[in-house]
Amino acid sequence: MKVPATMNETSTNNSLLKTLSGLFKNNIREYGMLIALVAIMIFFYFATEGILMRPVNITNLVLQNSYVIIMALGMLLIIVSGWIDLSVGSVAAFVGAIAGVLMVKWGWNWALVMALCLVVGGLIGAWQGYWVAYVKIPAFIVTLAGMLIFRGLTLVMVRGEAIGPFPVEFSRISAGFIPDYFKMEGFHLTTIIIGVIVSILLIWADLRTRRNQIKYGFEVTPFSFFVAKQVLITAAVMGFCYLMASYKGIPNVLVIMFPLVAMYAFLTNQTVIGRRIYALGGNEKAARLSGVNTPRLLFLTFVNMGVLAALAGMIVAARLNSATPNAGEGFELDVIAACFIGGASASGGIGTVIGAVIGAFFVGVMNNGMSILGVGIDWQQAIKGFVLLLAVFFDVYNKSKSS
Repeated sequence: MKVPATMNETSTNNSLLKTLSGLFKNNIREYGMLIALVAIMIFFYFATEGILMRPVNITNLVLQNSYVIIMALGMLLIIVSGWIDLSVGSVAAFVGAIAGVLMVKWGWNWALVMALCLVVGGLIGAWQGYWVAYVKIPAFIVTLAGMLIFRGLTLVMVRGEAIGPFPVEFSRISAGFIPDYFKMEGFHLTTIIIGVIVSILLIWADLRTRRNQIKYGFEVTPFSFFVAKQVLITAAVMGFCYLMASYKGIPNVLVIMFPLVAMYAFLTNQTVIGRRIYALGGNEKAARLSGVNTPRLLFLTFVNMGVLAALAGMIVAARLNSATPNAGEGFELDVIAACFIGGASASGGIGTVIGAVIGAFFVGVMNNGMSILGVGIDWQQAIKGFVLLLAVFFDVYNKSKSS
């Protein structure tokens, strides 16, 4: 019996809709936040009469949120493992103060100071991680104590005054831009070429992943959806690069940030240690019985957080061109909010690097958009707190619904 063409088309459409519906439900955290980010950018674009998307403002948005994204990478691993770190802002300020004293007052070489500061950050993370992982003191208490200790030590280091300016080479870390090798007047062609290369690499990586999934019998998205996804990602990358090229090009800090994001995405998705961190947060007892050295793993996540907080502290100091007493205040709120808004679970075991990056940009766009509109810092804090509460409620609601 011949089946009418309309019935075949209806069946195909229903199957496609069912597949896309399942895909969205399985990735509701990432896709939901991406949609929310796009929505809030559109809202502030019209509310600020286009100021939000001007090249100079996009550049400022990247510079202002680079330290949040860098620290969010480390915070994500701690939250996924089931804990939290409240000291990141104070650690960043303390390391920035050390950099200021060593470079400005003592005249040390900036590269040597950067390496030393990263070591100091690692030692701070190790100190806090020891109390949490081996002495079994809750991370909330340990890092709360660390927040107070390192804030106090920062004030001791700077003695209530700003220390600066830094050497030009150090300041370029956050204030500089990659050179344009084509020397075009008013347009940074090198940035466009980099955008094309990045787009090709992203398509190649996604295509390689898809082929491996097909090879081993995993379910994949429809090819039309795959193509549409690549078109949207390429358009986003090239649009961003075009805006950057219309101003001064890609900031140096983005050259630091992008490889870090790629490296941590690979770490969490493709390595044994990444899977063990998720297992630690999902069920620590089961992970330990499976042979995972859970204390050492937790210890290393805090060491990693200390190093990234130190790097962020130096980036902030380079951007301000000075080490200040109040540097890093409130950073922990933005970093923790970025992870939770990006889909990390408050109970551990769930969260992605891309989600944390999206969450960081969400917070950054909110801060930037509200500042342009003249919203006071008091209302900004209240609104961010409300958004954070909604993000955690969404996580709890989904868990109760699925159980």
